[in-house]
Amino acid sequence: MKHLILGTAGHVDHGKTSLIRALTGRQTDRLKEEQKRGISIDLEKDLRVGIVDVPGHEKFIRNMVQGVSGMDLVMLVIAADEGVMPQTIEHLNILTMLGVEHGFVALTKTDLVDEEWIELVTSDIKDKLKGTFLEDSEIVRVSNKTLEGIDDIKNILRKHADSFEKEEKNDTPRLPIDRVFVISGFGTIVTGTLMDGQLSLQDDIEIYPERIKTKIRSIQVHQESQELAYASQRCALNIPGVKKEDIHRGSVISYPDALKNTNLIDVKIECIKDQERAIKNGSRVFLYIGTEEILARVVLLDRDVLNPGEEGYAQLILESETVCKRMDRFILRFYSPMSTIAGGLVLETNPKKKKRFDEEAVEEFKINETGSDTDVLNNLIYTRQADFLNKKEIAKLLSKSEELIDDELKT
Repeated sequence: MKHLILGTAGHVDHGKTSLIRALTGRQTDRLKEEQKRGISIDLEKDLRVGIVDVPGHEKFIRNMVQGVSGMDLVMLVIAADEGVMPQTIEHLNILTMLGVEHGFVALTKTDLVDEEWIELVTSDIKDKLKGTFLEDSEIVRVSNKTLEGIDDIKNILRKHADSFEKEEKNDTPRLPIDRVFVISGFGTIVTGTLMDGQLSLQDDIEIYPERIKTKIRSIQVHQESQELAYASQRCALNIPGVKKEDIHRGSVISYPDALKNTNLIDVKIECIKDQERAIKNGSRVFLYIGTEEILARVVLLDRDVLNPGEEGYAQLILESETVCKRMDRFILRFYSPMSTIAGGLVLETNPKKKKRFDEEAVEEFKINETGSDTDVLNNLIYTRQADFLNKKEIAKLLSKSEELIDDELKT
């Protein structure tokens, strides 16, 4: 069976929940709880679409960062009676910063306005989408009352599934936890989107950064029991011997001793153009990565100030430990007042502390940003030669399986 992950975004009260109900056929009283667990649409006997729904505003930031790694396309919901709102633009900026490449617009509540108004709103949407990944996307007119456009959306999902091939890699699994709860008679259950690799029934696993070891007692994918979970799937795991209070949203499940905790990461930061605040060396920000929200201090490596629309290299000093991987995407927000200011890429997850304006350090950043996997591996071995790293330690530093490291060492 093919699996497709659809993410939703859009201003509060623009009709996302009603639209999801129309697409899935779920009743109102069940929808809220099913959104927590992850809901899906069965379009064909061999096609299931999982929905990563992110209602609200602050929740959007954290949930979208978590879900984007497994997301195949996004549905930007805009109400025809209100049009593009400031929150719509912020969501679009965040999606762009997170590297989303595919999507479409659902223009909801079309039954509330006349044709002339719809044409005006559509023209404004097209203007606002210029220069974004949605510039040439379809704009589907939708009415949750008359069900206009519901079949059109389903056809878009079918078309995308037919043209999309997921690359399977023998990679280290990572499942950032977005929910922890207890079911009487079963114990602790965690849910999340599997970002990399595979997880199997009875696998020995470790929870990071807490370093708690356990195993997988059961797996559910879209509320169905499975023996195997694949990358990009939403799943729930029953993990015995772990108390709910010992782990948290943001903890990451992987194999034992496969990942390395860190409180320092090398990054490339890209400041959003249409905002007024700059990032200064030493700025304190909220870092949104995986399902984590972490306070961090920015150390700019090649400048003193990063202005709107600019990009540059930095080290982020984190106030709590996390685990992440090279090329993971993140969002930065100021917290007083709260505003989204930038996105970026993780370039190294366990770096040495670097001197500012050091040319060798900047060159190392460039290799980690644009180099091949082999270039990055060689750079790590060269810069850490005094540490005498073995293959297992290299794999942990790069958050990769030892098999992939073997393949790269042979090239």
